[in-house]
Amino acid sequence: MPISVMLVGMTDQNSSKPWRVFVLGATGTVGRATVAALVAQGHQVVCLVRNRSGVNGAWDPQGAQKMLPGAELRLTDALTPASLRQDGFQGERFDALVSCLASRTGAPRDAWAIDYQAHVDALQAAREAGVGHMVLLSAICVQKPLLAFQHAKLAFEKHLIESGINYAIVRPTAFFKSLSGQIERLRRGKPFLLFADGQLTACKPISDADLGQYLADCLTLAERHRRILPIGGPGPAITPLQQGRFLFELMGKPPRYKHVPVGLLDAIIATLSVLGKLSSTLADKAELARIGRYYATESMLVWDEKTGRYDADATPSTGRDTLWAHYQALVKGNQSTELGDHSVF
Repeated sequence: MPISVMLVGMTDQNSSKPWRVFVLGATGTVGRATVAALVAQGHQVVCLVRNRSGVNGAWDPQGAQKMLPGAELRLTDALTPASLRQDGFQGERFDALVSCLASRTGAPRDAWAIDYQAHVDALQAAREAGVGHMVLLSAICVQKPLLAFQHAKLAFEKHLIESGINYAIVRPTAFFKSLSGQIERLRRGKPFLLFADGQLTACKPISDADLGQYLADCLTLAERHRRILPIGGPGPAITPLQQGRFLFELMGKPPRYKHVPVGLLDAIIATLSVLGKLSSTLADKAELARIGRYYATESMLVWDEKTGRYDADATPSTGRDTLWAHYQALVKGNQSTELGDHSVF
């Protein structure tokens, strides 16, 4: 999310000179791509990372540094107001805050702690450090909020906008990694899972590299300041059925699909919701099931309130990387994908 006084949409920082940029969420795949783009532009980048970071805490500080070449890492055990000031900003001045930080699961407690409160704390600490501009990675799905993490993200977006500082709120469509979870299923000879007929939803997938470049450019492109920016990747919108067809063709396999009725998800959600009254663990599972249903039935495109429909033509595109090229690289073994906690079909 953004952070900046209204000083002509910028701080006293000249856009042609390197900025001192403080980054949260740097070890995620989008975060790493964003740091790489910022470093390539010549900015001085400082990242606050946990002592154990990456998927399931796989990286120690040395491993994280290898993933973030050219950036300075500052380590913390927990993201708290005290750690932000003492371990992060350390009493120094910065020009901008960039956040690619997001809750891992989307469960209510996690969402409100990370998507909202951690960002509120970071914004306050950043303003104390002289930051006048914030770039926030949000999500396009908040335009039609039904889930806890969407409401938490929206609450911080509102907080940021009302803070009076300069900002760019970026709401991307689906990520490549979120659409790559079924490749191993197909390799094992299993069918491609589709909800209903596989054409309920569509998206304009965007690569980490293209999104990272877009986020980095939000620092100095004035036309992106003080705006909420939905963004997708290049090319037309793609349905799950189209994804499956392309993968079967790539693998030289005859198409096989398993159609999952949305009603099955509704039944699972209803059962877990009742059991969730007795167990917080089951309550979290009920929310995860709601998240799954949302992505199974809602397109990751711009929502048109007037027509009550998603509008692919109104969803801006950026970048050059296509999902099809990503799939080709995965199938050939030239590339791997970190699915993590956010993989969906």
